Amino acid sequence: MEMGRTIKKLRCRAGMTQEQLAERLSVSAQSVSKWENAVSMPDVALLPALAEVFGVSIDELFDLSAEQKLLRIESRMDTESELPGELFWEYEDFLKTQLAAGGDRRRVLSLLGHLYHHRMESDGRKASRCAREAIRLAPEIKDCQWLLDRAEGQYTWDWNVSQHSRVIDFYKELIADGSAGARSPLPYCYLLDNLIADHRTEEAKRYLAEYRALPASKEFLADVYAAHIALADYDEAAADAIIAEGMTKYAGDGGFLFEAAQYHARKCEYEEAIACYEASYAAEEEEKPRFTDALEGIALICEITGEYEKAAAVYDRILCNLRDEWGFTEETVVEETRQKRDRLLAKK
Repeated sequence: MEMGRTIKKLRCRAGMTQEQLAERLSVSAQSVSKWENAVSMPDVALLPALAEVFGVSIDELFDLSAEQKLLRIESRMDTESELPGELFWEYEDFLKTQLAAGGDRRRVLSLLGHLYHHRMESDGRKASRCAREAIRLAPEIKDCQWLLDRAEGQYTWDWNVSQHSRVIDFYKELIADGSAGARSPLPYCYLLDNLIADHRTEEAKRYLAEYRALPASKEFLADVYAAHIALADYDEAAADAIIAEGMTKYAGDGGFLFEAAQYHARKCEYEEAIACYEASYAAEEEEKPRFTDALEGIALICEITGEYEKAAAVYDRILCNLRDEWGFTEETVVEETRQKRDRLLAKK
């Protein structure tokens, strides 16, 4: 439905004449008439006032289809680091309505989860700023450190807090019941990640054997997991041997090179990690657009080692990637990358 017809429908529903609506908006009755007859469109600056008069969202003025609204929600979360409160509630209500109406339940649940996570991240940044300032003012008082932990995911010393048994049980149950594509490799990967993080190596070995038997499993990734299991088992020599063999076995494979970089980075072998990250990024030159994870790893290492100018230069490479390979110019990720670069340049 055209916006003009929508305005007319909403005006009539509100029991207003064209003159009354015009007065509320400080425009002429002729302007309202032109809108409703599709002769012209309201100025974009008037849309918030129009929405307020009718008690609807700006999206509703455009009478978007359900699919268009889903895409709009995705786009807003991509381009804005924080959604206004009323917009969050509007999107939540729409998505819950879509759940009740049936349709693509997985997609709507995923989008609803991302909506909650988007708000959690924006609130987390606020919590982090408050916690950091409070800790600076009184570092001897232990009441805000846990806020920083939850907001930024810092390491927690207490084993009963840092272990991952709940998510491990979830993936075990998912794999065991065999439903919803659980025999795909992905649930095994997330299960192995958490088992290895908790040094539950005997369980990890059993699930790695199951992973290797899956038709869609990746051989190089299975070998990488074997190396990390050995490392979690405190057998560094065996772990290093697996990675070294992989450098020959999977030479030129961008996926393996990235995982090898991760392995070296976790061991604080930074030169080896950077070399593997660069090789991984270069290996995918013909597969553009490339993800920027390898470059982000290099930037983080440079920051850790105090090479702030080098780290900032890597973020410039990431910005070029986002612009030239992905076509991103205004998305949140672009602004966040600029902020990281500028923060490092300020440290020089």
